[in-house]
Amino acid sequence: MSACGIVSGEGFDVPKDLSASAWTVFDLKSGDVLAAKDPHGRYRPASIIKVLLAMEAIENLKLDTPVKATFEDANMEGSRVGIVEDVNYSVETLLTGLLLNSGNDTGHALARELGGMDKTTEKVNALAKKLGATDTRVVNPTGLDAPGQMTSAYDMSLFFQHAFNNETYRKLSATRLATIPGDKALEVDDFEIANDNQLIAQDYPGALGGKTGFTDDARHTFAGVAERDGRRLGVIVLDVTVEDSPRPWEQAASLLDAGFAAPQDSSVGVLEAEATEDKLVEKLPDILDNESTGTGLKITVSAAIVGVIALIAMVTYRFGRRDRG
Repeated sequence: MSACGIVSGEGFDVPKDLSASAWTVFDLKSGDVLAAKDPHGRYRPASIIKVLLAMEAIENLKLDTPVKATFEDANMEGSRVGIVEDVNYSVETLLTGLLLNSGNDTGHALARELGGMDKTTEKVNALAKKLGATDTRVVNPTGLDAPGQMTSAYDMSLFFQHAFNNETYRKLSATRLATIPGDKALEVDDFEIANDNQLIAQDYPGALGGKTGFTDDARHTFAGVAERDGRRLGVIVLDVTVEDSPRPWEQAASLLDAGFAAPQDSSVGVLEAEATEDKLVEKLPDILDNESTGTGLKITVSAAIVGVIALIAMVTYRFGRRDRG
């Protein structure tokens, strides 16, 4: 799947009205990729990268732990849920705001609880690497534009496959409406929020959730998951323009429709958590052709070849004795 163009499995009818620069459709249970466009191209993720922050919090914090909001939390740049300084919110409430309304305020509070923004950034990068990401670099875990912040449709597929294996993430992601509690002593009222994922809001058949994203650099991004007849499919769309094109969630929905209409054995590849020698060789064209987003540095052909040879040598050394039996 190193090609920049569209690849699709047998029986997958690619929709004609897509504006996304990169996308994947994949089976969360088998890991099969049904179709893709530029799956390893590097793009700004916007808020869909918050899936890594959410999973770090779910896996390392207790849901009922109270977190007192700070001035910095409440005044974070970008989208905010509306948490109030000095009010205590549970980790579960903060996660709800993060996933339903893409709250940078709740995300900042969770990052503080995980050890601070810098430490949390290290943690989510480590999680990305553990899950098999090869194209992702997280500069801040909220998804705000920053030099060097990047991901790919392939890597995001790995992240959402991992997230939807978690019951807490599935539950929160599918929530339609939630109440953010206030504090009577501080004269802060409760308020309701609604899920901004339109697959949920518009009752897309079998919708389980996902994540929305938008920044000036990333433009629109979207992740969605749906299940029908025991078949659970996911979709990632990156760098989506909406001028004279369907909205991001509608493009995602049309890709999911194509996926559910395709045979169950339709596949162009498999999501893999560990790099192999073949996979390293397959990625050579990407390394030679692509420029890393935001770095301003082009990888030279000679440096790329040397790097790949070194990686292949490392893999051969690691597995050679076992392969020889």
